[in-house]
Amino acid sequence: MSQFTLWKTSWSLHVLTYRRLTDVLCVLELTMDETVEAYRGDLVQIPCQYNFTDNAKPSLVMIQWFVSGLRTRIFYSDNDQEMVDGDTEYSTRIQVNSDPQGSVLTLQDVLLLDEREFICQVNGLAAGNAEGRTNLRVFAPPQPPVIEGVLTGISVTNEALSKVASCEAQNSFPKPNITWYRNDLPLVPAQGYVNVVTLVSREPEGFFTVQSELQYKVVREDRHARFTCEVHYLVPGAARTAESRDVNITVHYPTTMVELWKESPPGPVKEGDTVELRCHGDGNPPPPFIFNREQVRKDPEGALGSSGDVLVLTEVTRSDSGVYQCRPQDSQSRASVMGDMLLTVHYLDPVVVVPRDSEVMFKGESLTATCNALSSLETTAVWYKNGKQVGRGHTLTLADATYATSGEYVCEVTVPSLPALRTSGSVHIIVQGAPQLSEEREVELEEATGRLVNLSCEAQGHPLPTISWSIVGTQTWREVVNRASENTAHSVVSVKVTSDVSALCNASNDMGAEVKSFRITATEGSGVVIVVIILSLLLLAILGSVVYFLHKKGKIPCGRSGKQEITKEMLSKDDIVVELQADPKAEQAELLKGANGAPKAPGDQVHMPLIMNVVLTGPEL
Repeated sequence: MSQFTLWKTSWSLHVLTYRRLTDVLCVLELTMDETVEAYRGDLVQIPCQYNFTDNAKPSLVMIQWFVSGLRTRIFYSDNDQEMVDGDTEYSTRIQVNSDPQGSVLTLQDVLLLDEREFICQVNGLAAGNAEGRTNLRVFAPPQPPVIEGVLTGISVTNEALSKVASCEAQNSFPKPNITWYRNDLPLVPAQGYVNVVTLVSREPEGFFTVQSELQYKVVREDRHARFTCEVHYLVPGAARTAESRDVNITVHYPTTMVELWKESPPGPVKEGDTVELRCHGDGNPPPPFIFNREQVRKDPEGALGSSGDVLVLTEVTRSDSGVYQCRPQDSQSRASVMGDMLLTVHYLDPVVVVPRDSEVMFKGESLTATCNALSSLETTAVWYKNGKQVGRGHTLTLADATYATSGEYVCEVTVPSLPALRTSGSVHIIVQGAPQLSEEREVELEEATGRLVNLSCEAQGHPLPTISWSIVGTQTWREVVNRASENTAHSVVSVKVTSDVSALCNASNDMGAEVKSFRITATEGSGVVIVVIILSLLLLAILGSVVYFLHKKGKIPCGRSGKQEITKEMLSKDDIVVELQADPKAEQAELLKGANGAPKAPGDQVHMPLIMNVVLTGPEL
């Protein structure tokens, strides 16, 4: 069953009817509610209660229901009949139930047009008559409010109020009201600040649609404000509200503050870098910016080429250092709205090494070299020779120079706070002096006769020494090594020992000369004696075998004549020949061993391998 609500205080209609027929007082009491409320589409009941006094019991009671306006009757009943009037808008939607105490009108599917007075009339003829009225109120809640914010930007410089948003509440009954809020605080109309324009329209079915427009003086702080609208409407027995979603607006305001900073590269800037400077202001929308350099103007306006809010400086040099400024292009006061920053481009000039290029010094002298490079930052220096560190600092002292002091010294200058900045230079040191032999000046050796001995001589000096040899005691020698570096000469000769040998190595240049002597004492090796003994033993063994063989054949007689025969036969028939030959390959190997520079100790044996060929000729054995 549909909901219906009774509201407000009911009232009673007391009707007093006077008759002077037997001077009896007749009374009819009729009671109806002043107001009945219902939602659209509900079922509602409107009661009409009446009562006659006991002194007057009418024989006939007629009840009629009317609606206001043209006072159209919609129902009639008496003691004998009851009927709903046809051809009215209520012919199919009402039902009336009556009894001796009253009548109840039931209305189905309440419409907005049903908001009117319903009239109940009771007639008891001589017992009296009366009527009462009930006002039926119909309610329809609106649809949720729809808010639309202005999509385009609103400038704070507008002198007149600007439309900020619109709000609409549809299909409401009775007419609703709309209230505007900013950040949950209600906006009250105020001259020059807030104005609300409301438009109410009535739909064919009777609904109300309310459209409200908020006109507002926008300020900078409104860029983060939330605007909402709230619909206030009535329902049976209460008042309710519905709130819209939040909307934000885009506020345009001029730039009042500008900031300029270096976007890239991170850290200090060095020569050759590409630098990006970015300018940002607090205005909306962000304006294009003009960049310039303080006291350096490349054109009459002092503007530097930029793109929007970025200034790009490519391959900067130290001359690009200075104070850079930016300002909004549309700024009226250039001095008051401006950002600036100091750009420092760091540099490191090529290193200067003193002495330059190369320096010649004598043995025993000292020299101090300096290494410096002009820089915008603090620098450090490290010295290297042959890839190894030999000193730190901007000076290098070379004391008591020797030939080992000679070489190239590289100085590398770096900036600790900006490692990418580095440069280097070098100086070539030449130590000048007479030749200096690297080994002992006198060498004595004992070598077996026939050995090959390598004699080595190395000398340092500048100019580069020349090495010559003087060898006495053998004619068999030759130079097998002759090489030179920057200040070192090296020579090796191979000498065959045939007797005692004296050799002199003479190293000389324009500054002087030095001599190294070699004395080789030739010795007979014990290996020859061993060879002779071995050969004798082999010969005796062979002779013994031959004698034994001849004896077995009966060729050796007894006595002196036998001995002569043996001798004769051995010489004439058997022809035994023994050959002793030295192995030429073994001899060559022994000579090469001496030529490789491994001198023999005194008393070493020289083994000369021999090949012994035994040839037996004669009768078949």
